[in-house]
Amino acid sequence: QVQLVESGGGLVQAGGSLRLSCAASGSFFSINAMGWYRQAPGKQRELVARISRSSNTNYPDSVKGRFTISRDNAKNTVSLQMNSLKPEDTAVYYCSAEIRRYVVSGEQDYWGQGTQVTVSS
Repeated sequence: QVQLVESGGGLVQAGGSLRLSCAASGSFFSINAMGWYRQAPGKQRELVARISRSSNTNYPDSVKGRFTISRDNAKNTVSLQMNSLKPEDTAVYYCSAEIRRYVVSGEQDYWGQGTQVTVSS
């Protein structure tokens, strides 16, 4: 059983900061890329940040320069530091990870349960 558990969401005023964290637990062989996605009401889920196992990162233009993703491979965790938050950043944020359960298995995408981020104007 593999689980991704997020923490750190909440309510913040525009211009403020929040830090999201996600920890992977359970039995697995390795984790490849990890990422954060978000989904606002009535909108599709979108990529917020992605980080490879070797810590190469990519961000959409909407968050570039404001959000920073990082990971700790020893602890199987990924974090998202969000600065200069805007009301349009309001959404449920989901952690994701490409996980290989066994040496001989392929990778599978796993998702956390989501954490609400609300930015007030």
